[in-house]
Parts: sequence; structure tokens; C-alpha cells
Amino acid sequence: MNTPATPSPAPVVIATRESRLALWQAEHVKALLAARGHTVTLLGMTTQGDQILDRSLSKVGGKGLFVKELEVALEEGRAHIAVHSLKDVPMELPEGFALACVMEREDPRDAFVSPRYASLAALPQGAVVGTSSLRRQVLLQALRPDLKIEPLRGNLDTRLRKLDEGQYDAIVLAAAGLKRLGLGERIRAVFAPDEMLPAAGQGALGIEVRSDRQDLIAALAPLAHQPTWLTVAAERAVSRAMGGSCSMPLAAHGQWHGDTLHLDAAWGDPEGRSALVRAQAQAPVATLAQAEALGDAVAAQLRAGGAQGL
Repeated sequence: MNTPATPSPAPVVIATRESRLALWQAEHVKALLAARGHTVTLLGMTTQGDQILDRSLSKVGGKGLFVKELEVALEEGRAHIAVHSLKDVPMELPEGFALACVMEREDPRDAFVSPRYASLAALPQGAVVGTSSLRRQVLLQALRPDLKIEPLRGNLDTRLRKLDEGQYDAIVLAAAGLKRLGLGERIRAVFAPDEMLPAAGQGALGIEVRSDRQDLIAALAPLAHQPTWLTVAAERAVSRAMGGSCSMPLAAHGQWHGDTLHLDAAWGDPEGRSALVRAQAQAPVATLAQAEALGDAVAAQLRAGGAQGL
């Protein structure tokens, strides 16, 4: 008697931006799913965030501009999942969408990149540092008020090219992106979290699906890394409680000490009118609800210290 063949998993189409880093992220997930028997293809897309390069993200709608077109592809059934850098994902997903999986985190720290200078401390007074992030801007201003912080947009390769052309003395980028693309040698120094507190979700990949696709949620479950998921849930809860914008001058970073999650956050005024506000708390965390409660508590501390949400 012939044993019936196990049906092959349904094909999976991944919606992705077409930057080199986004494609690396999508290919990484594709390889992991393919190893589990799935047939996987990529649907490359250009998002509004990729097209608007002459204005800062905080002025044109925030980092959600990088995910909207991908969500439309999921909604229309042209793709089934979208792989995001969690740092770019709005705190509240649209109705009908869910974060199905958070994968193990790469290095969450910020990297100092410069062809001429070995560290932030080595920069001369008045040096020009490029960053696209209000968070990095306020943290850099707190560390070195004498520097000139200039906007820097574009994908990773574009930012490095602008640096190499001499438009900046140094730039600050996420260490994770450089490492994923094999560009770790460009990192001159990595900032300790207590110097430059990372953004919520920095270095972690999240996979978004339509919330009614329980089959996909089950298929993605083996790719999830629970300690990372709990950490970024706490970090993102700080941002959500402060108004939910990825473009806010806000940092939130969690670290495990045994079963206890230590969560630090910082908020700064981009105009430099007030000092950096810092907050921290810790608690045993085993569920997403506990992680989010810890994030809410840290956000309340920030507000009590004078931080302004949206």
C-alpha cells in the first residue's frame, strides 16, 4: 500500500524593498523557509520612502513610508509576507495585519564610520557628522555639542558614497546593516549603548503578514526568537506610549540579565532647548503583555522627566 505523499507547503512570495540591505534581509528569510521545504520568490518594490530623498523622514511622514507599498501587496495577494527592519515599522500596524515573527537580533548598536577619524572623540571641533535620525541627532548633540549635525538620506551604499566623496567627516549608521552586507570593516568604532542608546527594534527583523493567514503564521513560528521578540516588544511599547512615531527623537533599548529585562530609554529636544531625558526600569518578563507593561512604565518616567510625546 502506497503511503500518500506529504503535500508541499504552499509557495510564499516575499514583498521587499529593492535596496541591497532589504534584499539581503528578504534573501535571508527566503533561505530559512526554503530549508523547511517552502518554494519562495521575491517581489521587489520601490516605496515612497525610497523615492523622497530631498527631505528628512520626520517631515514627510516617518519611516512608515518604507512599508506602506509592501502592505498593499499583501492586501492584494500579490505577496504573502514582508520582511522589515523593525526599526522602520510603525508602532501600530494597520487593521488586518500582524507581526508574525521577530527573528534573532543582530548587533543593535550604532556604528561610527569615517575614512579619517577613529572615533567621535577624535573629530575636530565643528566637524560635520551625517545622520538621518532625530534620535542620533539628539544623542550626538548631547555627546558633542560642538559638532555640526547634517541630514543624510539614501540607502546604505548611497550614504557611504556621500561620506567617501567628502560631504561629511563622519556618519553614524546601524552596525547591523553594515555587518549584514559584509561591510563591517567600514566600522571605525561601535558606540556603547550607554553612549548612544539604540532605537527601538534596531538590529531585529520582523515578518509581517495579513492577520487572517494563520497558515503563514504557523509556518513562520520556527524562525521566531522569543528573547528578541520580548525585548523589542518592550522597546516598541515605549515608542507607542510616547506617540507611536519612528521619527521621534527617542531611544529605547532592552538587555537581559537572567530572566529580568532591563529597559533604558532617552528622549531629546532636536532644537536643543532642554537636556536629554533618561529613564530606566527592569522587571521579570515572560510574556508580550509583561514586556509592554515594562515599556509603558519607562515611557511614564520619560514624560515625568519632561519628555514630550506626539
